[in-house]
Amino acid sequence: MSPDEMNDRTCIVTRKTAEPDDLIRFVVGPDGAVVPDLKRKLPGRGCWVTADRLHVDKAAGKSLFARAFRKDVTVVPDLGAMVDGLLAKTALGALGLARKAGAVALGAAKVDSAVRSGQALLVLHAEEASEDGLRKITQARKATAYAGGPAIHAYKLFSEADLSLALGGTNVIHAAVLAQDAGRAVQKRMVALDRYRGGSSEDRAMFAAIADEDEAAEDLE
Repeated sequence: MSPDEMNDRTCIVTRKTAEPDDLIRFVVGPDGAVVPDLKRKLPGRGCWVTADRLHVDKAAGKSLFARAFRKDVTVVPDLGAMVDGLLAKTALGALGLARKAGAVALGAAKVDSAVRSGQALLVLHAEEASEDGLRKITQARKATAYAGGPAIHAYKLFSEADLSLALGGTNVIHAAVLAQDAGRAVQKRMVALDRYRGGSSEDRAMFAAIADEDEAAEDLE
């Protein structure tokens, strides 16, 4: 990647510049097809798209890649889904490495303990998680934040089968990723995947409400 490219991270959809983690780089492969470059290491001239499915789909649907690369290129019809799959694969791979490093707690009881002790960086729920299980762990996250602990975000991005395969277990419904180096690598990738899929408005609202209550309490002191 050339120095000029490094300094010109402009989304081809919004025409706004952004930091690398807020964008996805694309290059043109030898066959003329547009290829996502998640690690930003592939050779050749690249272009950038805001790192969410909406903007990737717009870039693909409006022939913006051809304009950016100034030549005819091939864009697969399911480019947005392809990027989603790559982000998910990367996140699950990092999760598996974190498990081997001892940076993952499994099961509702251990997740609850990791959250309340502030050791958890984030929580993962399987898509099949019950409302009761979600409610109990959400209460633990709220209690930790209210007590001045970290805001521990939760993500519901994978099925039970996906989590079980990545973590080498069976029936993995709840997991906590711990505050270790391997855990931080998982956090970065889960945040990227969640953002690509549109983010969790419920989580943002919860912590915003806690922050507002804290601020109101400080005003009364």
